[in-house]
Amino acid sequence: MINYLLSLSRINKQLIILVVDYVLLVLMLLGSFSIRLDYWYFPTNAQFLVVFGLPIIALPIFAFFDMYRVIIRYIEIKSLLIIIRGVSFYALLWGLFCIMMEIKGIPRSVILINWMLSILAIGGVRFFARSLLSIKNHNNRKQILVYGAGEAGIQLISALTQSKDYNIVGIVDDRIELQGRNINGIKVYPESEVKALIYSFKLDEVLIAMPSASRKRRLAIIEKLEPFPVHVRILPDLTNLTSNEVNISDLREVNIKDLLERESVIANKDLLGKNITNKVVLVTGAGGSIGSELCKQIIFLKPKALILYERSELALYNIEKNLPSIGIDSINIYPILGSVISKNRLASVFNCFAVDTIYHTAAYKHVPMVEFNVSEGVENNIFGTLNCAQVAIDCGVKTFVLISTDKAVRPTNTMGATKRSAELVLQALSCMQGETTFSIVRFGNVLGSSGSVIPLFKQQIKEGGPITVTDKDIIRYFMTIPEAVELVIQAGAMGKGGDVFVLNMGKPVSIKDLAHKMIRLSGLKIKDEFHPNGDIEIIYTGLRPGEKLYEELLIGDKVSSTENPLIMSAQEEMIDWDELKPVLDAMINAIESCEQEKLRKLLIQIVPGFQPQSEISDILHNNH
Repeated sequence: MINYLLSLSRINKQLIILVVDYVLLVLMLLGSFSIRLDYWYFPTNAQFLVVFGLPIIALPIFAFFDMYRVIIRYIEIKSLLIIIRGVSFYALLWGLFCIMMEIKGIPRSVILINWMLSILAIGGVRFFARSLLSIKNHNNRKQILVYGAGEAGIQLISALTQSKDYNIVGIVDDRIELQGRNINGIKVYPESEVKALIYSFKLDEVLIAMPSASRKRRLAIIEKLEPFPVHVRILPDLTNLTSNEVNISDLREVNIKDLLERESVIANKDLLGKNITNKVVLVTGAGGSIGSELCKQIIFLKPKALILYERSELALYNIEKNLPSIGIDSINIYPILGSVISKNRLASVFNCFAVDTIYHTAAYKHVPMVEFNVSEGVENNIFGTLNCAQVAIDCGVKTFVLISTDKAVRPTNTMGATKRSAELVLQALSCMQGETTFSIVRFGNVLGSSGSVIPLFKQQIKEGGPITVTDKDIIRYFMTIPEAVELVIQAGAMGKGGDVFVLNMGKPVSIKDLAHKMIRLSGLKIKDEFHPNGDIEIIYTGLRPGEKLYEELLIGDKVSSTENPLIMSAQEEMIDWDELKPVLDAMINAIESCEQEKLRKLLIQIVPGFQPQSEISDILHNNH
């Protein structure tokens, strides 16, 4: 019945309320007479019109007081004042009519009794209807537990109580003085009762409202919640809140960043600004995931000018469009379309703008894609770096920083071998001259980069699965893009020439465990042979061409610390330019003749640690 009434149009609902009001007013008049006369009263003669006809005047009066505009399910106590005004005006008119018309048999006390009963009836039926609707809605509302009774938690609770979509069953806080008490009518529980609360209330979500807590503390809470099939969302750090007041929209999904046991290290401001402040800075691959974040951080360090060098028109458009929105208007930003393959284009740009510092991020980095396109990978990653470096020397660029990868260490794929070759090129050029300081910064996976498993897993969970994992034992290092870029800038400022800096990536993460956590923290269950009724299945697809089970950051054991504990300096073997150049020349000839197999052999020659997992012919056959 309730569902049928809710499905009616707004006009039909208002007509029903009009009829109910009229019937109630008639019944209240009959009740008023019965109370006054002390017997069951039914009107006769002229009183019949007064009791059954006159209440009709209440309906336009109630409409005038906007009583029919109020949505019953959202009616509040303050609406009672409107009801009192409308009913009082009707009762007054009804009484005046009876007195002025001198209708016999109507005691004046009936006027007062009718006024009181009508207020109770008209107001009471509305609030009763709201309570019925609330009971129905309660079953459809999400059962919520809020973690944290601090200022942010209280603000979040206030916002949630104003929404019809949530029902807060409790608050969890570790402060003993709060436990057992009520906050806004909601009981505060100790942390030890979380498991019982999840199952007894059949919770849909747990909201962590502790933006000022340390990452370690929030990680401990997430790990406690992770085994349970409950959706977990979290308020970001105080610095990332959209305003001073906490809103429901501030809540975000738990991501891999929250699961990493990494405490941030305060950046060295002198190192950050050394190669950037008041200098002309150029970023190759400026539209990529690392390049774009570099540009965003660079403009805050107040360079003289920032040149965005990018071969993709769309990527260049997006980064140029997004940079001014950060609020830095006084810095000259120049979007330059160009490829690192074109030495003439590079020379023109470097000379035109008198570039001081280059961050070279442009590279093909998708392992299977480069494995299938060896010649393009070699040309872009090796010779693109060589072109940039040689032009930088010719144009008197002071600082050149190469963004490398952990896949360059004992590579098993073409992409890693090309990046290691690029490192060797810079080290060889560094030994030949001293005008341009070359530095290499090597690190592992960054969260949110193109090709990262995190966005892929999120999309697969959203689509209902399955999640695809290459191997049960595969592990990866992870770091956030902003943290990696901040460390890259500091490491580049430490360089003296030919340095290889390695970022401390923390503990490696099991991709299988990561998939499990992302499923459970989304409030879903893993589907497998032991749990056939689960929500999301994990499928193991096997390692892709050139993919390793685990990545390394160091080729040898010679490593020393720097002034930043998250940046290490590695001492690794180099190749002299005289030995390197003939191999590079042979690679150019192989690229021009599209000899993929020859390029593979030359990569093995230039990178002794390169151990390809499959033959070129197999890769081409499998991709066809």
